[in-house]
Amino acid sequence: MCMDLMAEITSFYPSLTKSEQKVARHVLDYADKVLYYSVTELAEASNVGETTVIRFCRKIRFKGYQEFRLALAQSQSMKKADSAALAGKEIDFTEKVCNNAVEVLQVSLSLLDKNKLQAAIDLIDQARHIQFFGVGASGITALDAKNRFLRVGRRSDATTDSHIQAMSAVLLEDGDVAVGFSVSGSTKDTNEILAKAKNNGAKVIAITNYAKSPITGIADIVLLTAGKESPLEGGSITAKISQLFVIDLICEGLSLKDLEKTKTMKEKTARAVIDKIY
Repeated sequence: MCMDLMAEITSFYPSLTKSEQKVARHVLDYADKVLYYSVTELAEASNVGETTVIRFCRKIRFKGYQEFRLALAQSQSMKKADSAALAGKEIDFTEKVCNNAVEVLQVSLSLLDKNKLQAAIDLIDQARHIQFFGVGASGITALDAKNRFLRVGRRSDATTDSHIQAMSAVLLEDGDVAVGFSVSGSTKDTNEILAKAKNNGAKVIAITNYAKSPITGIADIVLLTAGKESPLEGGSITAKISQLFVIDLICEGLSLKDLEKTKTMKEKTARAVIDKIY
């Protein structure tokens, strides 16, 4: 949008309904936080329904909430750049990236519900088949999870092809587990796939950054991660670190169930590829 987004919202403010004005006021007051909110979180913070948030976005000429978040992220990014330039500050990006990685692990640990983690480990341990789902950067995480499980002798599957994901989901049934990765919890493709798996009797584990998002309504168990992203940070390394942290915790929990077998499997899988390395 050509006009500053905050000014744009202010210009529309008188024409908004009282409920929509609540959303506008929250955005104007807490813009730097709102860009990390899911639509559910903004609705709750503004004390309105999700449909009101969507109407607000459309009133100020956006197609929907995600397009609005992208514009908000761009607006806040420009403000930060301008502020840094005015202050004459030089940012040490190496320290910033390192500190972000350390912080996301600390926050991930604080968010960890050990009872839910153990429930997920037990569910996976008893599963007939485990299927990992995710798209985009989370699809890569799903492939990482498959590789990590294989190393400890746990067979699972993952694919980034949406057609194969759909077919895999409908073939899951009672006794199987579908694990979905979604930073936002609002990824339509992933949520639709998990819903298919659940409708066929499979248990669903969601690994997401948002406790209040569509994916949590589908999942039997929700494991929270840290490192919320703005729309300009999609696929950020910090978000991936938090997802990999949870995978590592699950694998460690599975390993502890049978240490001797895990040791044997690690040795067998390591030897299987030993001649592939110089």
